[in-house]
Amino acid sequence: MHNRLPTADPYLPGHGDPSYGVTHYELDLAYDLVGNRLDGVATLSVVVREPTQRLVLDLAHLAVGKVRVTGARLQRYRQRDERLVLELAESVQPGTELTLRIPYGGIPEPVVDEHHGDAGWEELDDGVIVAAQPHGAPTWFPCNDRPDDKATYDITVETAQGYYVASNGDLVSRRRKASSEEWSYAMREPMATYLATVQIGRYSVTPDPADERVRTIAPAGVDLSGSFDQQGAMMAAFERWFGPYPFTTYAAVVTADDLEIPLESQSLSTFGHNFVTDDWSHHRLVAHELSHQWFGNAVTMARMQDIWLHEGFACYSEWLWSEESGGPKSCEEWARHYHDKYADAPRDLVLADPGAELMFDDRVYKRGALALHALRVAAGDDTFFEILRDWVAVHRGGSVTTEDFLAHATARARVDVAALLEPWLRDTAMPRFPEA
Repeated sequence: MHNRLPTADPYLPGHGDPSYGVTHYELDLAYDLVGNRLDGVATLSVVVREPTQRLVLDLAHLAVGKVRVTGARLQRYRQRDERLVLELAESVQPGTELTLRIPYGGIPEPVVDEHHGDAGWEELDDGVIVAAQPHGAPTWFPCNDRPDDKATYDITVETAQGYYVASNGDLVSRRRKASSEEWSYAMREPMATYLATVQIGRYSVTPDPADERVRTIAPAGVDLSGSFDQQGAMMAAFERWFGPYPFTTYAAVVTADDLEIPLESQSLSTFGHNFVTDDWSHHRLVAHELSHQWFGNAVTMARMQDIWLHEGFACYSEWLWSEESGGPKSCEEWARHYHDKYADAPRDLVLADPGAELMFDDRVYKRGALALHALRVAAGDDTFFEILRDWVAVHRGGSVTTEDFLAHATARARVDVAALLEPWLRDTAMPRFPEA
């Protein structure tokens, strides 16, 4: 029975254990920039969900020291296949609360799989980037790596002086030592493991002129005009459409290195230096990542197959912002543009269950946004934005499915939203463009 290790989500084989949940992570980390050495102690507060005599955690490439368990007797532990397996002396029952203390360390490196490429803790030319979506969290801390297991976090990082450390949530302390500096952050809103992050670099902080909650963390001298200086205005528009910003602060980190794509994480997004332009192709991504704080971070998919609940909503937010800011097209024009573009695309994608290989296909983003546009046309603007605001308010801090959204929207739109969106979510052919 214990030879086969669990998988919690079929889109992420070899990750996650449904037999327990984590309610809080306390991560105490020390990182040597010169040697690329990460050492840490992770303390996990755990609640058992199913009768079990075994807890399986995800941890890749890092060696574990002596593990301690409070609340049950630990018989033995071993590392296997990028997992940490804890065998208990006897079975524990649902509701049992445990504390796991796990010291670990080594040279962190990304994990790689055939569908999602590499993700996780990675060295930059002069610093660190953590790009954990969707499977990179185990490269820097032991965790229950599944999207529906959200927890609060305390993250402390000690590293060399002269570097800025950014992480999720609020900076609660910054303390200089003899030759190092210690940064401590607290994330008090529940967060999925893949949204946890640490960014380290030679950065300075620029507050947004329009919103004191917003700041850009970037190398000194970077010109933020025309792009990142618009985040305060974006925040105001998104709060009008989606409801109050769900966290206390928001940061955009700009690395000195170029990056292929921006990186989503909770209360914080990361961009390469190459995205600091006023070109719409880059500007839209600043809006995209900010909108994920509502759709993806505050309200998170319970299953990877429902990724459209993140990416379709964020893509539609780009179109809304384009219209709001006088961008190249109105929301309606963007919808028509991408409907035409993908009308004759291969019929190999089901939006509500695209499969691991296609979950980040551009059609998931654009078709998801088109599904929302169809709902908006059918429900009208007032009801549509009420649906979105209530969706965040009701499910903030939780995990959701496509079925949850359809039920939620139907109750407020007074039309059968499941029937309305069925062609967009379940058919492979492109439905007709929604006409008012």
